[in-house]
Amino acid sequence: MENKLEPKPSLLKSWLSILGPGIITAALVFGPSKMTITSKMGADYGFSLLWVVVVAIFFMMVFTNMSARIGIARDESLLVLIRQKFGKTTSIIIGLGIFLVATCFQSGNATGVSISVSEATGTNPKIWIIVFNVIGILLLFFKSFYALLEKLMLGLIILMLFAFLSTAIMIKTPAQDFFLGFIPSIPPSSVGLIIAFTASCFSIVGAFYQSYLVQSRRKLSANKQRTERQIIGSRIGIIILGIMSAAVMICAANTLHPQGIKLNSAAEMGRALEPLLGTYASHLFFIGLFGASFSSLIGNAVLGGSLLGDTFGFGNDLNHPKVKLFISLVMIFGSAIALIFGNLPLELIVFAQSITIFLVPFIGIILFLIANDKEIMGALRNSPLTRLWAILGLILLVFLAFSNLYNLIK
Repeated sequence: MENKLEPKPSLLKSWLSILGPGIITAALVFGPSKMTITSKMGADYGFSLLWVVVVAIFFMMVFTNMSARIGIARDESLLVLIRQKFGKTTSIIIGLGIFLVATCFQSGNATGVSISVSEATGTNPKIWIIVFNVIGILLLFFKSFYALLEKLMLGLIILMLFAFLSTAIMIKTPAQDFFLGFIPSIPPSSVGLIIAFTASCFSIVGAFYQSYLVQSRRKLSANKQRTERQIIGSRIGIIILGIMSAAVMICAANTLHPQGIKLNSAAEMGRALEPLLGTYASHLFFIGLFGASFSSLIGNAVLGGSLLGDTFGFGNDLNHPKVKLFISLVMIFGSAIALIFGNLPLELIVFAQSITIFLVPFIGIILFLIANDKEIMGALRNSPLTRLWAILGLILLVFLAFSNLYNLIK
């Protein structure tokens, strides 16, 4: 009887099997709002807030790894495990809450992707809102949507890294100021930006979704991937998220901070770079803005739609007709808001923040309890050191929630 050797996977497939879930999470979290906050941090405070990137990325990595281990340990989805352990009501609150928040903030992603193209081409941004949302919906009808999603996100991440790192390298960064930025300090009036960046980068919803991405990768692969490789892939994705955040901050700190230029949007960053570094740098930045916006446009819709599908018992298979419908609804509602209002209306921001304030610490605690359950996790249960860091992360989440609540009602 002949033994047929399995064909050795290509280098791209090997890298995708390791990086896929972590790359999608990085692309999902790094959207236009993150770029705006990061640009403003560099423009207003130079290099002095680089340490915040390290802190936020560290805690994001703790919870992302926790979620990845759940995806490795169990065949049931995280919402199914929550329903089994804490009841149906808890899983519905989480699934429906995430869908509503994703739908509310989808407008910002649609606006970001349209601005990145319209600013570079001198065309009407509303055209591009329609075009890219139609493209996003059409992508759902590819047979192997998850495999396509991995490749798309990897391509957009490479595009973003090229754009931001190239722009950062073009500028001579003072080494002393750069390294001093990693020493914690809180410049006057910077607390609001520190809280905003930490809350957006330490995305507990993004971490929660990592378990689904890991399970999708396991189903896609003929052989179960080794636990260590899956966790390494998650870590690399979050490290890339940190590198992109730092690169944007360095660009703003080097060029805009010395000039005293203030920013209110990521698009202004591209325009502000033009007189300082020429159209080449400005166009590079808009390429990065496009990558950040389009990846979040797709990723945010997939997250909100697939979790709603799992909430109502349809599962989270991206090829399921009902899941595709829910994903499409996130894109359609988001693009409609962007077209009608031009951006995210204040009422929706307040609504989304109100949900997030109470939802984020709740999700963090539930995620921690699942990952800490020996019966569910077995050998992949949280280690004592992970439990310590996770508790500190939960304290940080509660602090961020109360800070957001204070800003909302003051």
